[in-house]
Amino acid sequence: MKSAAAHPSSMPSVANGSEAHAYETGVRRTIITLTVIVAAMLELIDTTIVNVAINHISGNLGASIEDVSWVVTSYAIANVIVIPLSGFLGNLLGRRAYFIGSILLFTLASLLCGLADNIWTLVFFRFLQGIGGGALLPTSQAILYETFRPEERGAATGIFSMGLVLGPTIGPLLGGYLVDYFSWEWCFFVNIPVGLLAAWSAFTFIREPKVRHKVQKIDWTGIGLLAAGIGSLQFILERGQSKDWFDTPYITWFTLIALTSLVAFVWWELHTEHPAVDLSVLSRSKNLAIAAVLTFIVGYGLYGSLFVFPVFVQRLLGFTAVLTGLVLFPSAMLTGAISLPLGIALQKGASAKLMMAFGMAAFMVFSWELGQQTLQSGAENFFAVLLLRGLALGFIFIPVTMLAVTGLHGRDIGQATGLNNMVRQLGGSFGIAITNTYVAQRVAAHRVELAGHMSAYDSAALERLEAIKQAAGARAALSPADAENLANRALEGTVMAQSYHLAYMDAFMLIAVLFLCSLPLLLFIREKKGDQGHAPEAH
Repeated sequence: MKSAAAHPSSMPSVANGSEAHAYETGVRRTIITLTVIVAAMLELIDTTIVNVAINHISGNLGASIEDVSWVVTSYAIANVIVIPLSGFLGNLLGRRAYFIGSILLFTLASLLCGLADNIWTLVFFRFLQGIGGGALLPTSQAILYETFRPEERGAATGIFSMGLVLGPTIGPLLGGYLVDYFSWEWCFFVNIPVGLLAAWSAFTFIREPKVRHKVQKIDWTGIGLLAAGIGSLQFILERGQSKDWFDTPYITWFTLIALTSLVAFVWWELHTEHPAVDLSVLSRSKNLAIAAVLTFIVGYGLYGSLFVFPVFVQRLLGFTAVLTGLVLFPSAMLTGAISLPLGIALQKGASAKLMMAFGMAAFMVFSWELGQQTLQSGAENFFAVLLLRGLALGFIFIPVTMLAVTGLHGRDIGQATGLNNMVRQLGGSFGIAITNTYVAQRVAAHRVELAGHMSAYDSAALERLEAIKQAAGARAALSPADAENLANRALEGTVMAQSYHLAYMDAFMLIAVLFLCSLPLLLFIREKKGDQGHAPEAH
């Protein structure tokens, strides 16, 4: 491997914005790598671990399902506000101190969530947990990239991508196990020993960068506009479907707040001298701009499909939460297993464009195949399809994550990782919100279509209805009128089950079409031959 001296990008230079930096080696580098991966996975696991405990929390705290859903919403809102500010806050507080403080806040909030005795206390502490957790993903990524030399970032990206995929997949499996065998509080208590260990390891082994970009002035206006805009947008995406979107006045008001605040935020950050979020990095790095679009699409597909699949198999096929997690787990393990080899291949000269083309095509096929499943499908029917998902995510995440930081140095890395993680989070939120709305619309459409066959002139429907009536009358000795009512309800249940099944299949195929339409974006990536790590340049 060539030394750092052979690469101008790793030497101190005013022209290219890089800085003198001591890269880690040996055991210390291994421990730092494990520390940041564990911290990132804590954040990602907690985005999904609580989802399977909603019903238990509702019963235990005496709250409605709608109120309990704020446990998920508050965490997501806090996450999406903090993520793009992580680069700024790391410069303000020092990246090492900010990272350790975020882990400790996340851990303390986890303890307080588990001890909460009413729903709104839990929601408040969950918001605090989201503030701490939101910093972990981009800051972990920035620390990892500063631990490895620029020519080794392919391997670093491969290692980091393991956590990106394993976290959201482990969450439901771990949550289902803890809820089934312990109690919902353990979905939060499980973070405490891991968080304390990660904080100790970060305090002991992670160093503050030699050159720290001190914040000369705090951009309170930018922070306020970002919090109002992104927070309102996340709230709309989380709550819009359950509130019939713009039929609810406050959803309309929050939409206006989001649009106004975000437009003002972009204008302000591009014109102020000391921006909290340096959006100009997007113009300095065309790589990052294209990576942001692709990352949004990947977030849409990943979280959209991960939202529909558990609902489909649990509601219609009768899977338990644990079985659902077990079915998804081999897919995530495959992604983890291929991440490091793909990262190494990328830094040795493999084509990032071809990797992403294969990955997006494979994810398209995976989504399409899920859209062909039936109500008779079992766990064995999903094994090969989900392995294809795991393969696809490996080939997508590695190059697109590396693309976002190619050619960047110093504080630009912190800004890039924050922006890239924010668009993935927003992509996931859009994916869940749009998929949820689309499913609801398709259920209604399919129900009308299927109900059209239930008439006095449809012989198949009449035969089915008569068979149900006779079976009901024979088993329960019901009167003809009661048997007919029971048969009608049973037939209506069958129609609704079929309507949901067809709607879920439509949702999977919509994701497949999105990935197909996104493939031309790869044509805008132009790879520069001869660079270490085969770093792509976008034009």
